[in-house]
Amino acid sequence: MAKSKSAIRIRTKHKTKARKALKSKAAKLKSPKVKKAKIKKMPREELKKYKTLLIKLRAQVGGDLSHIAQNTLNKSAREASGDLSGYSYHMADQASDDYERDFSLERATSEQKRLYFIDEAMKRVNDGTYGSCLSCGCRIAKRRLMALPHSELCIECQKKKEIR
Repeated sequence: MAKSKSAIRIRTKHKTKARKALKSKAAKLKSPKVKKAKIKKMPREELKKYKTLLIKLRAQVGGDLSHIAQNTLNKSAREASGDLSGYSYHMADQASDDYERDFSLERATSEQKRLYFIDEAMKRVNDGTYGSCLSCGCRIAKRRLMALPHSELCIECQKKKEIR
């Protein structure tokens, strides 16, 4: 049995209506577009002041990191303990030395993260977006920037982030 042309047209109309309905439902289910926060730029004089502060902080952190690496990573466990003889030493001494080594490595990791955040702040200084919250776009308080020059978020957004 051959189907009539009108029956085929009706079915295709229903299919296209169904497709359109599905597309509109899918569009409604997607998360709404979030507007990017408008970032306010800081005056050049202030940017220069914070840039010098970041450079000093980076030098300090880099020096600390190299000192940790020199004292921890470049020595063997036996050299670090001060035992230069060929004999083994007590397990408690070895555990103590391992703990100190792990502590130093953890400290080096946190210093490396700090260097990363300082470098990111330097990029924002060069972009002219330094001093603005990356989440909401508001200006970060000067007291906060003086205490933590590499901060990315204002206090309110930082609180929200820590709660999550």
